[in-house]
Amino acid sequence: MTGVETVAGQRRMLLTGNHAVAYGALRAKPQVIPVYPITPQTPVLEKLLEFAQTGELTGEMITVESEHSAMAACIAASLAGARVFTATSSQGIALMHEMLHFAAGARTPVVMVNVNRTLALPWGFWADQTDSLSQRDTGWMQFYCESGQEALDTVLQAYRVGESVLLPAMVVIEAMYISHTLEPVEVPGEEVVARFLPPFEPERRLDPACPLSVGNTTTPAQWRANRLAMHEAMGQALGAVAAAGRLYGELTGRGYGATESYRTEDARVVLVAAGGMAGTAREAVDRLREAGVPAGLLRLRLFRPFPAAEIATALAGAGRVAVVDRNCSIGSGGIFCQEVRAALSALGQGGNPVLSYIAGLGGVNVSPERMMQIARDALGREGTNPEPIQAEGL
Repeated sequence: MTGVETVAGQRRMLLTGNHAVAYGALRAKPQVIPVYPITPQTPVLEKLLEFAQTGELTGEMITVESEHSAMAACIAASLAGARVFTATSSQGIALMHEMLHFAAGARTPVVMVNVNRTLALPWGFWADQTDSLSQRDTGWMQFYCESGQEALDTVLQAYRVGESVLLPAMVVIEAMYISHTLEPVEVPGEEVVARFLPPFEPERRLDPACPLSVGNTTTPAQWRANRLAMHEAMGQALGAVAAAGRLYGELTGRGYGATESYRTEDARVVLVAAGGMAGTAREAVDRLREAGVPAGLLRLRLFRPFPAAEIATALAGAGRVAVVDRNCSIGSGGIFCQEVRAALSALGQGGNPVLSYIAGLGGVNVSPERMMQIARDALGREGTNPEPIQAEGL
């Protein structure tokens, strides 16, 4: 491995987001990797194949005929007790949809990276969060990463959390802006990861020596019990995410939580964003502060389970909240905004003015200046907008 040796058993390398993800998977030591390529996720699989050819990756890579089959193979391998990794994007995750429900219902802690890309039609290859967000009710945990560094780190944390609560986890990065952009990335050494991520040793697994079946037809009461158990596991995952983020921070110097608050303490307007756009919003906050505008940022890293209480606490003192979505639920609007509004309402903060802005659909660039426009626009509006505001029209 080339690069510069740094502190805490890490090596600094210049990597794209896709390759950072592959290094995260390499360090997690998955035993089975079912793969099917799709732009712009393909470099993840190509890099893993390089690792396999050099002997660094010892897990078995399985090439299949479709994304649906890739997830089916993931489920079978995980049920047999193997640590499993895969990656997909856009139409690929859409084709997997049926099997995502199977993976969660079977309580398989598969880790999958999804590279956010537009869904057809029309055809496109740029960033849009709708592909992963349309899977929000499948029972998968979802992490939205701001950078290649965070993507690598989150792959490792997703395994620790998923294997502790027995739920699959999706690590999400945006097409091109993160997947194909080079940045310095600290790659933790094997010794560091070994201290953080123990081997996957499930109590129950498919074993010919101890016959067990999975997926039988159930009674309504049994089906209900399974779903309620999954929901309870999601609640447990909130604490597991926090604990994993703290431990990872102790080992590497990079701690993580479900959300990140930036300069929100005295903010009159708080921008809420997820993924790569959050970095742009952070730059906009700094520029607004220099101009005398008390702005802040709340970054959503964890979407499922939804950290409602943490979000409500972070936004309790905000005069204006502007949620910026790179997605659109047709007929309803920005998905993150819907969830933030619902969380605040459920926790007695429904009076907080939460404004919805749609920006960057289809990969349209969202500049710091655009984020500054959104913040200023939010400060100038009264109440909450019933319809999402198209940021590019400001």
